[in-house]
Amino acid sequence: MLLDGKVVLVTGGARGIGACISRTLARHGATVAINYTTSAQRAEALAGELGNAAPYCADVRNATEVTNMVSAVVGYFGRLDGIVNNAIAGSQPGTVADSTVDDYVNMFDFGCRAVLNTVRAALPHMKAQGGGRIVNIVTELWNMAPAGWAPYMAGKGAMVGISRSMACELGPFGITVNMVAPGWMADEKVDTASEGSIKFGQSLPLRRHGSADEIGNACVFFMSDLASYVTGAYLPVTGGRITQMGA
Repeated sequence: MLLDGKVVLVTGGARGIGACISRTLARHGATVAINYTTSAQRAEALAGELGNAAPYCADVRNATEVTNMVSAVVGYFGRLDGIVNNAIAGSQPGTVADSTVDDYVNMFDFGCRAVLNTVRAALPHMKAQGGGRIVNIVTELWNMAPAGWAPYMAGKGAMVGISRSMACELGPFGITVNMVAPGWMADEKVDTASEGSIKFGQSLPLRRHGSADEIGNACVFFMSDLASYVTGAYLPVTGGRITQMGA
């Protein structure tokens, strides 16, 4: 129970990788504040499944909504020890030629504005508690830099940059800021028995398609005392694909 007594907010925590992160944190003892924007039924069902959790509606791109959400979390649970910035929505792939400016603005809003909103809202509480943990979900594509993903790369690039700067700024307050970079992970949308999943898994050094729960495991590490002397880190959870590239 590495996170016993800890309260962690997971943005976009009701579905996909976010839901897997929420479940894994809860399995290690954390109380989870499950943020959602449109997935109310999923958030409520997941909170009921976990028991030590509660759903909170807020658009993470909206500073006022985020501040109100963090205040509600602290008011109900009495503290906030960590944040996992995971939420994302909208058009992610796209070429430089074909993507609209709005596509880039949307990805920047999730990659940078949302991180600013959650951290700024939590900062007074974490300072008063003597520390805290921030984990930002970035991407292996930051290293691979494929064509056709310009908006997504722009947003996640902003997240990498702000994470590194925040690690330096917030370290003196006992607040760590780290990054988890997923590959293509198997969540509820992926059929691991499909030819595509099996072929992908066999292409990796570990020879399997990793579960999204393994992103949760990385978040647990960064949230726990095991990572008390780690900040500004970028951890690929990719089955070894980035290692193959020498990144």
